[in-house]
Amino acid sequence: MADELCVGVIDSGCSVQQTRYLTGGRRFWLEQGTLGEGELQADALGHGSAVLERLLAQTDGLSVKVAQVFDSRGATSVLQVSAALLWLVEQGVSLVNLSLGLAQDRTVLRQACAVAVEAGVLLCASSPARGGPVYPASYPGVLRITGDARCAAGQWSWLDTAQADFGAAVGEGAGSAGASLACAALSGQIAAYLHQHRRATREQVLAYLRENAAFFGPERRGGGHA
Repeated sequence: MADELCVGVIDSGCSVQQTRYLTGGRRFWLEQGTLGEGELQADALGHGSAVLERLLAQTDGLSVKVAQVFDSRGATSVLQVSAALLWLVEQGVSLVNLSLGLAQDRTVLRQACAVAVEAGVLLCASSPARGGPVYPASYPGVLRITGDARCAAGQWSWLDTAQADFGAAVGEGAGSAGASLACAALSGQIAAYLHQHRRATREQVLAYLRENAAFFGPERRGGGHA
């Protein structure tokens, strides 16, 4: 069905149990500098499975396509992520979750994000609460999402800071994966909205997120509550 809502996830794969939610999957790897593509392999890292679990917990009835770019060491490259993103755009996804952050600004990834944004695909990428810029979160049109300890499950904050646009619940035991899981949580909330408003524009999604945020402004002691 052409109008079916489909969400893309670029990560380390998914668990065997999660494959029932998949309508497509592709693995991207580098071998001696050359990009390879093939079938999904087991999620040896576990990061992608955790991200997908958090995303799926926000809404029902999602179609998911997974692009696998991380190996068992958690390493990837801009070439893999860029190829994965372009593949997902070709697959007709409406939203892509990128719970990852690369330190280098590279033209190939910038261009891939521009193609996705131009195609009307919403891009959600994790961004650390502090530190320097990461990519693709810092590219134009990409929603920058980080963890916000104020948020309970199902809540998000409109931060509008130098680090992030929105914050979301991290959950217990997230550790260093906090921003990754927060990104997945908000992607799931956006997917739930799009499930009910299939024709919503990016501007309408942003307006919904701002108007329904539980918190406004950066996280600080005594910070504002909606």
